[in-house]
Amino acid sequence: MNDIKLNLSKLKGKIIAVDGPAGSGKSTTARMLAARLGYKYLDTGAMYRALTHFALANDISPSDGAKLSVLAGKLPIDFETHEETNRVFINAEDVTEAIRTPEVTLHVSEVSAHKGVRTAMVVKQREIGKDGSIVAEGRDTTTVVFLNADIKIYLTASVRERAQRRLLELAKKGVSTNVEEQEADIRRRDEYDSNREHSPLTKATDAFTVDTTDMTIEGQVDHIISLIRSVL
Repeated sequence: MNDIKLNLSKLKGKIIAVDGPAGSGKSTTARMLAARLGYKYLDTGAMYRALTHFALANDISPSDGAKLSVLAGKLPIDFETHEETNRVFINAEDVTEAIRTPEVTLHVSEVSAHKGVRTAMVVKQREIGKDGSIVAEGRDTTTVVFLNADIKIYLTASVRERAQRRLLELAKKGVSTNVEEQEADIRRRDEYDSNREHSPLTKATDAFTVDTTDMTIEGQVDHIISLIRSVL
């Protein structure tokens, strides 16, 4: 780890942005990459999940763009990294597990599609990354949030592989489902995210595509570091 940090010391202050669809391995890969580089880690998707969780808990409809946009600008969302876990807080309350429930997953795409919501969140995200030395991941980090990122990565994987990953993740939480249900949910989210009016999921023209279907998480991180070394 120290050798990697030393060899990539010239990356200090740089921004690495990682995009991709649900289940492509963005969160785990970006978090591990940040740890390897000694960078901050920003999970932009967790911010939208936190907003969705808070809205549902307070009877705000996912379709109410006006209320959600105001809330997005005011809601205090904070992150803390504990070993390999990225904890998420709303008003100092740990909501790390609460924002990953099937109910939040069902509604987060709709909540995040509102223009006012995305505008408010982008302001927050750019503030977090203003000093660089950050790995940011989500669905529009390479195309909107950090348009001028020094390195852009687009992670992808087959729908079946992404569904199987999600199935394992939910099984660990005691959620009963099957791979067919998860495939259908992933296809639904892909369709919604790729065709929404504001900040749709797209691959930046200057992003490196990494197909993670047959890669381990460690392999993904190693591959991205090799890409970084080849460019900077």
